[in-house]
Amino acid sequence: MNQDANAIITLCSHICVGEGVCPLEPREYGELARKLIAVGKTPKDLFFFSEDDFAGVLGFAPEQTERVKRLLDRSASLNFELGQYQNMGIEAVTRADASYPVKLRKKLGGSCPPIFYCAGDLSLLNRESIGYVGSRNISVEDVEFTKRAVQKTVSLGYGVVSGGAKGIDTVSGIEALGNGSFSLEFLSDSLLKKLKQSSVIRNIQNGALLLLSIAKPDAGFQTGMAMMRNRYIYAQSSGTVVVRSELNKGGTWAGASENLKKGWCQTMCWSHPYPGNLALIQKGAAPIGDDWDGHVPEAAKSPAPPQMYEQVSMFD
Repeated sequence: MNQDANAIITLCSHICVGEGVCPLEPREYGELARKLIAVGKTPKDLFFFSEDDFAGVLGFAPEQTERVKRLLDRSASLNFELGQYQNMGIEAVTRADASYPVKLRKKLGGSCPPIFYCAGDLSLLNRESIGYVGSRNISVEDVEFTKRAVQKTVSLGYGVVSGGAKGIDTVSGIEALGNGSFSLEFLSDSLLKKLKQSSVIRNIQNGALLLLSIAKPDAGFQTGMAMMRNRYIYAQSSGTVVVRSELNKGGTWAGASENLKKGWCQTMCWSHPYPGNLALIQKGAAPIGDDWDGHVPEAAKSPAPPQMYEQVSMFD
């Protein structure tokens, strides 16, 4: 691990959090990174800062300095814990690492998380994939449409990216793997729990499955994490298929609506007469049906307007 990555993990990780230790949230880290860039420093330099440096160079108040010093002081114990996770097949990748998801960094800019915990081959992030999202509660008809759609996109060389949850996420990932492709899953809860499944271990070992999460590896389900991971699915994919959405509620609706506004990729929506699906199509999602050939509509392949992308440093 390079020293900048080590500093980012030490500042932002929620692993090994003791009394009086309060990790920086992504927004807070972004603000710190911009201050460091402005004075020609990188995160690793903080290990050598004195109290006067924090105040004079970064303009920190005493309580800010104390908070960051407490975080930096846990470096040794945190690295020990990370070593334990590495033994279980879990790595941490930061914005200072070349293997960090390039598409996310380009499209999400400063809102991209400082750290992902992951299990699997990170090079899968460099391949093209189609996102699949939808309700956890699905019908046989939903399942069959999803399978047919995945078979079409896989035949064109795409993998699948999803949230790894029950329902559409699971169906699409299994179908991709069963047809010789690959699957990326942005999880909202425990990586450790997922890694207890023999099929998951087998697909990771075969280089066909990559799991990523911004939550620490033993974290339970959190609604906020589940909502945030939607944007990672859209930003990573070449286009995302909405199979089933509730109307004006739920994570699928919120994620699709945000993507329609931000334009991270093309939103494609099954033209089934679900109220949520029809409303998303009215909002601008491209309708697809059984006659869809699996290609992302041409409109999605044109570059997004410059304002949709934010040029940032790898540390920001």
